[in-house]
Amino acid sequence: MSNGTMIGVDVGGTFTDVFVLDEQSGKARVAKVPTTRPDQSGGFLDGISQQVSDLSTAAVVVHGTTAGTNALLERKGARIGVITTQGLRDVLEMRRRDRPRTWGLRGDFEPIVPRNLRIEVPERTLADGTIRTKVDLDAVRHAAQVLLEEGCVAVAVLFANAYANAENEKNAVEAVRAVWPNPHVSASHEILPEIREYERFSTTALNAYLQPEVSGYLDRLETALKGGGFDGEFMIVQSNGGVMAVDTACRLPVRTALSGPAAGVIAAAYIAETAGFPDVITGDMGGTSFDVSLIAGGQSMLSPQTSIAFGMVVRTPMIEITTIGAGGGSIAWVDKGGMLNIGPESAGSNPGPVAYGLGNTRPTVTDANVVLGRIDPDNPIGGKLTRLDVEAASAAIDAHVGKPLGLSTVEAADAILRVANSRMAGAIRLVSIERGFDPKRFAFMPFGGGGALHTAAMIDDVGLARAIVPRYPGVTSAMGCVIADMRQDFVQTINVLCDNLDEAALAAFLEDHVTRGHDLLKAARTRFDRTDILVELDMAYLGQTHTVAVPLKLALDGDKQAAPTKAEITKAFDEAYTATYGRLLKNGTRRVMNLRTSVIGRRPKFDLSTLAPKTGTVQDARKGNRQVFFGHEWRDTVIYKRLALPVGAVIEGPAILEQPDTTVLVDPGLKATVDAFGNTIIERVEG
Repeated sequence: MSNGTMIGVDVGGTFTDVFVLDEQSGKARVAKVPTTRPDQSGGFLDGISQQVSDLSTAAVVVHGTTAGTNALLERKGARIGVITTQGLRDVLEMRRRDRPRTWGLRGDFEPIVPRNLRIEVPERTLADGTIRTKVDLDAVRHAAQVLLEEGCVAVAVLFANAYANAENEKNAVEAVRAVWPNPHVSASHEILPEIREYERFSTTALNAYLQPEVSGYLDRLETALKGGGFDGEFMIVQSNGGVMAVDTACRLPVRTALSGPAAGVIAAAYIAETAGFPDVITGDMGGTSFDVSLIAGGQSMLSPQTSIAFGMVVRTPMIEITTIGAGGGSIAWVDKGGMLNIGPESAGSNPGPVAYGLGNTRPTVTDANVVLGRIDPDNPIGGKLTRLDVEAASAAIDAHVGKPLGLSTVEAADAILRVANSRMAGAIRLVSIERGFDPKRFAFMPFGGGGALHTAAMIDDVGLARAIVPRYPGVTSAMGCVIADMRQDFVQTINVLCDNLDEAALAAFLEDHVTRGHDLLKAARTRFDRTDILVELDMAYLGQTHTVAVPLKLALDGDKQAAPTKAEITKAFDEAYTATYGRLLKNGTRRVMNLRTSVIGRRPKFDLSTLAPKTGTVQDARKGNRQVFFGHEWRDTVIYKRLALPVGAVIEGPAILEQPDTTVLVDPGLKATVDAFGNTIIERVEG
C-alpha cells in the first residue's frame, strides 16, 4: 500500500462517521454527517468530501456497514428461492424446534423464504459422503425456472450432507448458474461446509437473502468512489473484526451482519491496550442502539454463531456483541401500567430527537440530556443544525412522561436517564458478571456519540474501576475500519474418531484453507506487516453434542503449514478439555468434528500518540460555565474544549468536556486525566 490517505467510514442508523488518516504525517481528521436513507451512499460520499477534496489521493477506503444488519432486522432482504433435497423443504421453518415465546400454544414464525418458493429435487448424499442418488439436473433447471417466474432475484442451493461430499451440490449449482440472470446464487458447500443441517441451511439462505441488497449497495458506492477519482482499494469490515475485499463481501454478504459494531470493538481493543488497559468493556452508544462487548487480555470474544433475530441463525465467526435498543434517539414512553420505558423504537437521524426540530414530538434520551444541561444546545454534533430546541424537548418530556407520572420536567428527564442507565448497566453485567468476569478489573470504554454522557452511571451501577474515553469517541468505529487486519475464516467438517483420523486428508484441507487465504490476501493491494495462521479443531468425546475449541500450535514446514499429528491433536484436546471442565473422561473416545482455519494479514498500525495534543493549557481550553443537573440539584459546571486540553491535565468534576463528535460528562466525585495518547481516563477522586 502506498503512503497516502486512509479513510474509514462507518454508516450507523443515525450518523455516518468518517476517520481520515494521513499515513506519512500520522495526522487524523474526522467528520460526522447524518445518514441518508434509503440510499446510504449519499451520506457516505458527503462525509468523505468534508475532509478529502481529491479522492485520487486516497490509498484505501474501509467501510463498516449496517446495511446487512438492518436488512435482517427489518426483514428487508430480497425475494429468494431455495432448491433443496427431497424431504428437506421445511428445515428452515422447523429450525431447532425452538419457539419465539416460551409459553402459549401458538407461535408465529415466518421463514425468510415462503414454502411455495422452497422446491425439492431428487438427490441424496449420505453422512459419510457416499452418493446414494445422483442429482436430477433437469429437475434443478426446472426449479430454477419456476423460481425466476415467481420473481426471485436470488437462490440458495441447500443439499443434505453437502459438507461431506459436495459433488451433487456442485453440479446443481453449475446448472443453476448457467440459467440464473445474475450472480446471486448461494451454495451451502461454499458458504459453510460444516455439519448441522439447520445452521448450514440458515446461514446460506440468509446469504442469498442479503446478496442483492448488499452487493447492489456496495456496487453503487464503488462506482461513486471511482467516479470521484478514487483509484485505491475499497474494503469492507467483517463481523469477525477483519476486513475483506469488496468482491468477497458481495459474494459472502452474510459475513457483514455485524460489520459496523465490530469495527468499533477492534479500535477499542487497540486503543485500550496501547493505553495500558487490556481488560475493557466497550459501550457503543449511537442514535439507535447501545452495543456492549468484552475484551479480556487484549482479545475480543469471538462467537461461532449468532442469532440476529429469532430464527435467523448465522454461523460465521463474529465478535460477541450484546445490543439493546437504548441509543440517544430511543423514545421514552409510559405504558398502561404507569411504567417508564426506553425504546426499542428510535427517532433515528430523521426526524431525530424532539430538540432537532424536524417533526418528532416524542421525547428521547438525547432530549433528557439536553433539558438537564448536559448537551450544549448551541453546538449540536453532526453539524447540520445551528441550535437545539430546549423548549420543545421540555414540552415533549412534560406531555409524555412528566404528566402521566406526576413529575416535574427536570424529575421526568432525570427519570428517563435513570431508566436508560439501568438498561445499559444490565447489558454490561450480562457480558461481565454473568460470564464470570469481575467488573472491578475492567475499564469501561464509551464511544459513539452518546456513550461518554453516561460514564459515571456505569462506574457506579456496575462497579467498574474506571472509564477510558478515546480521543474521537464519536468516530471510533470509523477509526476501527482503518486499524482492522485483513482476515479470512474457513471451516471444514471432518467428523471422525481421533484414532481413525486420516492425517493426510486433514493436511490437504488445511493446505487448501491456507492457500485460499493467502490468495485473498495477495489479491488485496495492501501491505501487511506479517501473516498469522490460526488453526483450531472442534472436538468432543463420542456421545457428546457440545464441542470444545482446541487451538493447535503448528510449525511452518518451509512455506507450508505443517499438518498436526494424531498424537499432537490428542494432547491438545486433553489440555483444552481439562481447562474447560477440570477433568478428562477416563475411557472416553475422542472425536474430531471440524477444522477451523483463520488466515490474518496484520496491517500496519498507526501511532496513537500522534493523536495527542502537542501544546495548550487547561486555562486556554476553558470555554465557560453552565448549570447542569446532577443527581438532585443543579450545579455550576465548567465547560472545556476537550481537544485543547494538554497531556497530563487533570479536571475534577463537575465538568463537561466538549468536542465536535461527542460530549464527555465528568460527574461530581470523579476526575478526568488526559493521557499520552489523548484519551481521557475518568476515575473516582480518592479520599
